[in-house]
Amino acid sequence: MINLQELTQAIILAIVQGLTEFLPVSSSAHLILFPKLLGWSDQGLAFDVAIHFGTLCAVLIYFRQQIKEIIYKDHKLGWAIVFGTIPVGLVGLLGHDFIANNLRASWVIAMSTIVFGLILGIAAFTAKQKRNEHSITWRDVALIGCAQALALIPGTSRSGITLSAGLFTGLTRTAAARFSFLLSIPVIFLAAGLEGYKLSCHAHQVNWANLSIGFVISAVTGYFCIDIFLRLIQRYGVMPFVIYRLVLGVIILFTVFPSGT
Repeated sequence: MINLQELTQAIILAIVQGLTEFLPVSSSAHLILFPKLLGWSDQGLAFDVAIHFGTLCAVLIYFRQQIKEIIYKDHKLGWAIVFGTIPVGLVGLLGHDFIANNLRASWVIAMSTIVFGLILGIAAFTAKQKRNEHSITWRDVALIGCAQALALIPGTSRSGITLSAGLFTGLTRTAAARFSFLLSIPVIFLAAGLEGYKLSCHAHQVNWANLSIGFVISAVTGYFCIDIFLRLIQRYGVMPFVIYRLVLGVIILFTVFPSGT
């Protein structure tokens, strides 16, 4: 029998994941805060894996032509993506338990949302925007890769911090965003694969209907989000997202530390 409340939660969280995975506003922050603020029960590890694979499919489909070029022609960009993933992979493996146990607090999310939002604003204000992703150097890869490792802190935003780092290296907004999206492929795959492995090691009751719906909705939402985001930053820049982050961070702070308490 279908539980309408759980189904509604699954649909909303899948939309949130599809939108925020690729926007510089932190998907982890929204996925942690939505259930807390609305009093929802945890959807479970299996659901998290499903919606992350949904967004993985979205980026693979959207950039399918560029991925083919990377595989057959642009090997340098392919190796840049591989080496850019190493820092976050190492930090994730070594610090996963510490991060999960100590950095998922609402005040941490609020502060990282504000601080890294300001960094994105500074990057946008000082950006030279002279190069595309095909001109990326190994120094750029090291900077962007190390910056990506900071995204393990909830509220940072993987796309936001890599976009910031890309702008600091002189990439155009669109080029920095494209490289950030391509860099997300191995990261999402590794993260979802790790959680999937943990899931396989334990017996869990799985709601396949919710998982399937979550997968499809996060994939569709993510696909259109990538396209819209690339158009938006080309026309308006990243300042609307900076403002959103600042407002969101302040709201979270007031929620965590209400006045008079």
